[in-house]
Amino acid sequence: MKQEWEQTAEELLEEWKASEDGLKQEEIAHRQEKYGRNILAEGKKESVLSVFLHQFCDLLVLILLVAAGISAVSGNAESTLVILLVLIMNAVLGTVQHVKAQQSLESLKELSAPSVKVLRDGRKQEIPSEELVPGDIVTAEAGDLIVADGRILHNYSLQVNESSLTGESVNIEKTQQVLSGELALADRKNMVYSGSLVTYGRADVLVTATGMQTELGRIAGLMNEVKENKTPLQISMDRFSRHLAIFIMAISAVVLGLCIYRKMDLLDSFMFAVALAVAAIPEALSSIVTIVQAAGTRRMARENAIIKELKAVESLGCVSVICSDKTGTLTQNRMTVKSVWLDGQVLKPQELDIGNQLHRYLLYDAVLNNDSSIVDGKGIGDPTEYALLDMFRCVPEGDINPDEEDIRQMMDRKEELPFDSERKLMSSKYKLHGVETILVKGAVDVLVDRCSHVRYGDGICPMDAREKEKIEAQNLAYSQNGMRVLAFAYKESEEKLTVENENGFVFLGLAAMVDPPRPEAVQAVMDAKSAGIRPVMITGDHKVTATAIAKEIGIYEEGDLALTGMELDTMGEQELEEKIDRISVYARVSPENKIRIVKAWQKKGHIVSMTGDGVNDAPALKKADIGVAMGITGTEVAKDASAMILMDDNFATIMKAVVNGRSVYRNIRNAIIFLLSGNMAAILAVLNTTFVGLPVPFAPVHLLFINLLTDSLPAIAIGMERTDEALLKEKPRDPSEGILNKTVFGKILGQGAMIAIAVMCAFYLGLQDSAATASTMAFATLTLARLFHGFNCRSRQSVFRIGLLSNPYSIYAFLGGLALLSLVLFVPALHSLFLVSVLSSVQVLWILGLALLPTVFIQIGKALFVK
Repeated sequence: MKQEWEQTAEELLEEWKASEDGLKQEEIAHRQEKYGRNILAEGKKESVLSVFLHQFCDLLVLILLVAAGISAVSGNAESTLVILLVLIMNAVLGTVQHVKAQQSLESLKELSAPSVKVLRDGRKQEIPSEELVPGDIVTAEAGDLIVADGRILHNYSLQVNESSLTGESVNIEKTQQVLSGELALADRKNMVYSGSLVTYGRADVLVTATGMQTELGRIAGLMNEVKENKTPLQISMDRFSRHLAIFIMAISAVVLGLCIYRKMDLLDSFMFAVALAVAAIPEALSSIVTIVQAAGTRRMARENAIIKELKAVESLGCVSVICSDKTGTLTQNRMTVKSVWLDGQVLKPQELDIGNQLHRYLLYDAVLNNDSSIVDGKGIGDPTEYALLDMFRCVPEGDINPDEEDIRQMMDRKEELPFDSERKLMSSKYKLHGVETILVKGAVDVLVDRCSHVRYGDGICPMDAREKEKIEAQNLAYSQNGMRVLAFAYKESEEKLTVENENGFVFLGLAAMVDPPRPEAVQAVMDAKSAGIRPVMITGDHKVTATAIAKEIGIYEEGDLALTGMELDTMGEQELEEKIDRISVYARVSPENKIRIVKAWQKKGHIVSMTGDGVNDAPALKKADIGVAMGITGTEVAKDASAMILMDDNFATIMKAVVNGRSVYRNIRNAIIFLLSGNMAAILAVLNTTFVGLPVPFAPVHLLFINLLTDSLPAIAIGMERTDEALLKEKPRDPSEGILNKTVFGKILGQGAMIAIAVMCAFYLGLQDSAATASTMAFATLTLARLFHGFNCRSRQSVFRIGLLSNPYSIYAFLGGLALLSLVLFVPALHSLFLVSVLSSVQVLWILGLALLPTVFIQIGKALFVK
């Protein structure tokens, strides 16, 4: 069966039972029912209830639920209620954050779908694009967005930008002629595809596919097949939860066994084990991680980076590879004249002088022999042509400095021959300084052969072999640097302008243009490399062009490799694995190629970020650990597939997000050290009293008070610690490394032991009075010591080096915790609820001194040994 591009217009109209007058109104409803609306199918969204229930799918949460059940059976309703309230609060917090992220995404989408001009019942009308059906006849004009796939019936110089599908920024000239053979999408010149943009001309198009049946829909379907990966923090937290749960159950079992061995009541023994479990589990950890990540998303939003998924915040901190699309991401997606060659010299546009007659003729050719325009800074027409207008605007002001529109109004176009792909030329006739002159621009190899002379600043000379050789050598030099080159010429002639007399021209010069890098992208690549991140360029453009841009930006270095998609297809998995570390540029790639590249890096243990703005980037954006879409130029499909959206389309914002991500992880890790070192102190104190047969130092309500109230405040304050740019000098952390590595565990054990010693000293002092006083002094010392300990865990450096007041939240947390502890100790009405006894002033001073001692020792150690 023939493909659409292989069929004639008559064959296609017959196949789709359509006519050039459009579909009949009675046929529309039938086709809409058969083919559905012209929209892309969205994946099934998770309900709010499902999101809420998923918050309880955690091993530590399950242990706490068991502890709550035992407390309920033992009649300890207060402990049961507090545990359940904390778990519900954490679940609500996580659910609210998820819903907010979804709402932020929805607000980024367009308020209404684009409209389309369609011919129905012989009348042209404008309808919403979602009502379009196969068989409709659509009129596509300059500035229109193509909203369905279709075959061109009548072509009027149509040019389409398909960069969202192919990655190429150069416009594609379309035709209505029948094509033959199996062709790649970019070579189907008589077809238009949903998601592309009409930049020039117009055409009548027969719609052949809508919705999920379009090429755009095929890519959307490919995205739905891609499974999401867990973030490094999720993996670390899962592993941490498992290890902590095993540790807690083992210790609780040992304590339960000892209690039973000492002939304690079975229910009391269970409550003792529950107290230990409650002491060990950082109940507020999940909420604190969520709050710290949410604070990170707000901070990123201020930096123009919208985080769609909370869990993605920290993943940015361990990204080790950034696979970046070229067009519109690393480059400006706007062709720019970078160099001009005339009079045998290479000049920048800023070095042209309109007062120089040779320069002026080339500028006349660039402005007059040109159908584009620039309105409010936006180019309208062919990007190559409005790049020439940008070049004209770069010319320094002098005695003669008219606007391009002034020149066009002063000199009327007499005749013209539009550009076409066969001649590769555009010619037009003007009256310049009283003389009829034909201006021409076009492909270098074609125009040079039609020139008989060459103009220099001091005169005109014949176009001989030597002159041709000089022009061709300069053209080659430009091409090898990935530039697109146009040649300019003219001749003074009163003859009628025809294709037959497009010869005998006087050669003027060359203009070399390129889609230039974003200025901030160069610095961002340098920052990435200094942060231990490997940048890789992935593009649908030609290899020479891509490599030249990659060299200029700093991605491609001596010894690196550049591959095309076809070369990648012929490469086996083993060969790709061996060479991938050296491949810096991938050119002419398909969506499938991009997914394969991301997978190959992930297979080597890297955390991969993929940036892009086009529909062709979407599957890889979803497959990557962190997909980053452009907010301004990015397609909706790319935004939906990504984890982060750059609202300013600024590549450098990614590096700001990386610093933020690293800070978030550092703060979460420090908060965990704070929580677990405090909990370790409680465990050691409980174990000590168990082994020596002393009364339990804490009631469950004491431990819940510490874990949920006085501990939460400093932990949240640690999570608010400011971003440190010095983190960019560090290498990305190993995602396989858990939170509880040897160094972290050593800190937790050492600092916990110091606090435990202080607590037991207070306990033994209180025992001289009574068991109730001992328990109260142990509880108060542990609470206050942990509040002081919050300052220790802000940074690996001394608090005096980072500044005591640099994080005001830590001061507020300490004062808030101190106020809560004071209420419990000094308000008689609360004594029975929290099981505390009245303390003397001497005992209060002992508590204050013992609680401060661990922090004094830790800060002295940091001041002496940490730089």
